Amino acid sequence: MSKPSIEKGVNFIKGQIDAPVASFFSSCIHCGLCAEACLFYTETGDPKQTPINKVEPMRRVWEQEFTVLGKLKSMVGLGKPVDEKVFSEWETLVYDGCSLCGRCSLVCPVGNDISGMIRKIREGFSAAGHAPEGLISATQRAVEIGSPMGVKLPAVKAQIRHLQADTGLSVPLDQQGAEYMVLLSSMEIMNFPEYLEAIARIMKQAGKSWTISSTAFEATNSGIQIGVSDLAKVIVERVVDAAEALGVKTVISPECGHAYTAIRWDGPNLIGRPYKFEVKHILEVLDELTVAGLIQTEGMETAKLTYHDPCQIARKGGIVEAPRRLLNQVASNFIEMSEPGVMNWCCSGGGGVSANERADEIKLTAFRRKKSQLDELKVETLVTACANCRLTLEEGLEANGMDIPVVGLTEMVAEHLVEDGTQKESAS
Repeated sequence: MSKPSIEKGVNFIKGQIDAPVASFFSSCIHCGLCAEACLFYTETGDPKQTPINKVEPMRRVWEQEFTVLGKLKSMVGLGKPVDEKVFSEWETLVYDGCSLCGRCSLVCPVGNDISGMIRKIREGFSAAGHAPEGLISATQRAVEIGSPMGVKLPAVKAQIRHLQADTGLSVPLDQQGAEYMVLLSSMEIMNFPEYLEAIARIMKQAGKSWTISSTAFEATNSGIQIGVSDLAKVIVERVVDAAEALGVKTVISPECGHAYTAIRWDGPNLIGRPYKFEVKHILEVLDELTVAGLIQTEGMETAKLTYHDPCQIARKGGIVEAPRRLLNQVASNFIEMSEPGVMNWCCSGGGGVSANERADEIKLTAFRRKKSQLDELKVETLVTACANCRLTLEEGLEANGMDIPVVGLTEMVAEHLVEDGTQKESAS
């Protein structure tokens, strides 16, 4: 990254204003629906947290640079400048008070992609040197080391050795011509090692060849979260190069929402060409293998449980029915939250918020929306399919004194696999 400056930040924002963004600002009818769709607004009641207000610096640049009225106002000194003060004031709104969940975009009656504009405006804030230290450090580590949490290959190899010693399962590394290349997030490596065991068990039963790349095992793309496209591109290219060198057919994105968005949807645009392989989320793969009869489960979870839809996977990724088919196969008492699927409420920690210590207070305040959903249901278990959601949910539940275990769906499916013809008793 080059040296930040306010001028550079303003120019970056200007460069993000294309025809769709200009039409968004022209068509906004100030109805307020985006506010009611944003948990940072509904739980704080602060009008500054209204989603459309979070892109006000971009709106000012658009008005002053691309509209006749704005140019005239600037000429007579009536235009509001986008200066150091504005960057300082809006930085916490752009980064701390937005998880990029996309709910505001979904409900906008004129189709304005507000969360997309917030992603774009982060490019300018980062260029101006106004980004959270936690995200800056994570992105630097991701580029220099390969992992935002500083996880290096020896740590992955150590986990593989422990897994193989404890279970006898095989975890192939750099296997040429494997059908699947499995990506992991740092959180799964450090916090949820049971995910890798679940993958190994599932692939063994399905009879599928798979591998982990020693040069591109990390899925998390903090360049997307902080808003630095050139760094996001570096992280994507690392995965693409590894997948193409190994000749795999499919890259599997793990239980991580923004990792899926980065590699599945943004990746080809970032590197400027289509992939030579497919990208699928682990839930899509599990669903396909189940439908094909390649993995079979038995026994049912009898605890009352519900499913939290990760925003990037459900609302932005369209993966809504697959997790429900999988859950209904292994759980007899699955109930939906209010407003499930594409209308789900965010965990409050996406979009880099969970990596931003400064945002801890507002994150826990915003978590009250999820708490109210869970209070309605009185469930015994909470299931999700994103490691970042899982950590955020665990933190929020603990802070609110709620004793509800949070479980990854991939692990739950693996726990119910029919193995070696031995029938398992139903879980409770």
